Amino acid sequence: MTSRNTIRIALTKGRLEKKTLELLEHSGYDVSELRSGSRKLIFTLPQPENTALPVPEAKVELVLAKAADVITYVEHGVCDMGVVGKDTIMEKGGSFYETLDLGFGKCKFALAGKKGEDFYEGYHTRVIATKYPEVTKAFFSKKHMDVETIKIEGSVELAPLLELADAIVDIVETGTTLKENGLEVYEDVAPISARVIVNVASMKMKKQNILRLTKLLEAALEAK
Repeated sequence: MTSRNTIRIALTKGRLEKKTLELLEHSGYDVSELRSGSRKLIFTLPQPENTALPVPEAKVELVLAKAADVITYVEHGVCDMGVVGKDTIMEKGGSFYETLDLGFGKCKFALAGKKGEDFYEGYHTRVIATKYPEVTKAFFSKKHMDVETIKIEGSVELAPLLELADAIVDIVETGTTLKENGLEVYEDVAPISARVIVNVASMKMKKQNILRLTKLLEAALEAK
């Protein structure tokens, strides 16, 4: 676990990183070093000044990581907090607290396939192509349906077009890629957005500082 006088936060690289930095900046933190193009992976933020709310007494460190690794670092206690998409949380799972929906990075998991087809017609076992087998299994388990899942690493839209699968479960933002390939959403699976997660032990040992930082982030969200 990190030292008592430090709150270490793992950030998912990319769009979630950018949006989180904007929130921290609105909370009074100087994040200019992270925007400078530095190749560092761990950054210590100067303490914010002139904030209306109490700030954490501990120093704040940011760690840049891939989404799945954010969960790993938080779960193992080398980071106290993390910002990661709900999609990664649903697929990877883990033992941690999910404390705050940041509201950005919005999209959804959806079941999709060839336009105009009735996915639920008939009694055969459906084959589902996906990058998210755990999400897919959980979705169909709630429907009491047995399905065969095929893990795809690239463009899952190809699977129904090549008749490898009856449908796909994937992340959908605008739906443009589906439409351009003659596919459509059959059913929404789950909404997705960026979430704050907290290590279980850190929440006990550093509760006051974590709650102070969470309140700063909440206030920044409300002000936007």
